[in-house]
Amino acid sequence: MAQENQIKRYQQSTYGAAPQPGNPTYSEAWALVEAARRMAVPITRGDVTENEALRDEARTALRLNWRLWTIFQTELSVEDSNVVPTQLRENMLNLCNFVDKQTVDCIGEPTAEKISALIDINRNIAQGLLESLNSAIDASDDAAASKAEAGDGVPQQPFSIDTDI
Repeated sequence: MAQENQIKRYQQSTYGAAPQPGNPTYSEAWALVEAARRMAVPITRGDVTENEALRDEARTALRLNWRLWTIFQTELSVEDSNVVPTQLRENMLNLCNFVDKQTVDCIGEPTAEKISALIDINRNIAQGLLESLNSAIDASDDAAASKAEAGDGVPQQPFSIDTDI
């Protein structure tokens, strides 16, 4: 019954469709949450160490997550990227390396505990991305409010993604 409720929640959510183009930060957060959700599904259905179908489903989700983190790693490794502060870029590259190692370990021998570590990382990074996006929107709203007093500008709505599975 709980599994059916989760499936209904997913079908009613916006997870099934990728976000509209134009906001890379939101798209990255959405992708992290979607990958976390896909990794969580098999471990909520049973024991991935005992059930071969669940183990295969977990491995498929792990490979998807690995590809996502490889994209992040590639983008952060580009020498021209002065957009991301050096310290943050180095920390994220270290995290990418950890995710690589953890994923290889999980694919070889998936367990709920190992997969949960990756799920938590995805959720935390997605939350940070959304918080930074909402902070930027708040700053933009403050500027828009000043313009609104002058008769132009419309405040934007903050972004959120339901990370509960």
